[in-house]
Amino acid sequence: MASKGAPGARERLILLLITIVELVVFLDTTVLNVALPSIGADLGLDEAGLGWVTNAYLLTFGGFMLVGGRAADLLGPRRVFAGGLTVFTVASALAGFATEPMILIAARALQGLGAAVVIPAQLALLATTFTEPGMRNRAFGVWSAMGAAGAAVGTAVGGPLTDLFGWPSIFLINLPVGILAVAFVRVLPPDPARPHRAVRRLDVSGAITGTAALLIIGYAIGAVGDESARTLAGALLAAGVTLLAFFVFLEARSTHPLMPLRLFAIRQVSGSALVNALVGAAHVPTFALLALYLQNTQYYSPTESGLAVLPVAVVNIVISRTVLPYALDRLGAWRVLTAGLLLQALAMAWFARLPEHGSYLIDVLPGAILLGVGLPAAFVGVTAPAVTSVDKADAGIAAGIVNTAQRVGSGLGVTVVLLIAELATRNSTAADAYRAGLNIAFAVASALAATGAVLTVALLRTSPAPVAEPGSETPAAVPE
Repeated sequence: MASKGAPGARERLILLLITIVELVVFLDTTVLNVALPSIGADLGLDEAGLGWVTNAYLLTFGGFMLVGGRAADLLGPRRVFAGGLTVFTVASALAGFATEPMILIAARALQGLGAAVVIPAQLALLATTFTEPGMRNRAFGVWSAMGAAGAAVGTAVGGPLTDLFGWPSIFLINLPVGILAVAFVRVLPPDPARPHRAVRRLDVSGAITGTAALLIIGYAIGAVGDESARTLAGALLAAGVTLLAFFVFLEARSTHPLMPLRLFAIRQVSGSALVNALVGAAHVPTFALLALYLQNTQYYSPTESGLAVLPVAVVNIVISRTVLPYALDRLGAWRVLTAGLLLQALAMAWFARLPEHGSYLIDVLPGAILLGVGLPAAFVGVTAPAVTSVDKADAGIAAGIVNTAQRVGSGLGVTVVLLIAELATRNSTAADAYRAGLNIAFAVASALAATGAVLTVALLRTSPAPVAEPGSETPAAVPE
């Protein structure tokens, strides 16, 4: 356990281990993008097949998060972290050495499963390791930086890796990180004693229905963007929502539910889940829109457009190591979250004015810096209250709920925002209609972030006192 004051060598090693794995997991959500043409040429995949290479990871990442969170609570977060990391590492090797399309797609799905198990276990480990408020704020700040920086780092390094070493390298770089992390997993806090029958308490019916519902909904959301598949997508979305309603019915009647509905009575959990959906819906499409603007209107190469967003990652890390911990101590998580979302809204509003012939230093870089400050503030501000406001026996599933919300929000955001850009472009008669459509889409993303800030004030407004210590029955923060 961390003691009061500065963290010791063991606590620093724990934080390093957890946050490096966090960076790699989120890096894999975007590192693939610029390598898709090379993969298609080598493996004979058309655009639909390449879409599955991307979506297989994203779907299983979001779909299995609840199961991963509950497994961490029942089996112990260290054990589950080690298992999920092993799955992720083996899957990365399979993807890197894949010579057939189906092997690559299956490996990507297995990567997503490993990531879905790792993330809730990480958050449970942070909450139980760093119990002193100041140290906990610093730990969550660094963790949030790595998660928020992952997408930007993946975008930046994907091009150079593909150009220099070929597309398998974007998966094989995970191997040394995964192997070293597994080797050092014993430095993590030991799991509490678990009865052998603990695994029998896993809500199997809830796991099947909940995971299936999230997978179907995730697939349907992605398919909405394909005009030829929208009828099927609508039917699948209805089926997924129906199955999700049945899942909630089962959970209400279960003795040991996968997702205890009582957690939603805790405002930090339910409010964080709703706001985190908007965090995902706002920031994930922004990276896609920015890449489209740089490559299709400013004619950047994939590598150049990736490097153009690298300042987001750099600012992320600097802010999280310097400003965020003090802001959390003095202002409280909800104020940090509100500020982070407002900064994101400002960044996206800045991008909404991108001209036809833009200057990187004047038109892109200021927005990238604002985004780099706002992202980690939003990540830590929305995650820490939920995980630390519940009993430590529920920390894993609380993390699973909040992160599942972000994954669903991300899928919705990408689909809706890009559809709006497409419709705006189609209905415009301007010479630069494409760029104008992107600007409208950036404005929508800005509005989503601003809405998240308003909901934060409405739902998560508390006193600036730190949230409850892990293991307490009720939150320590008091509504103002």
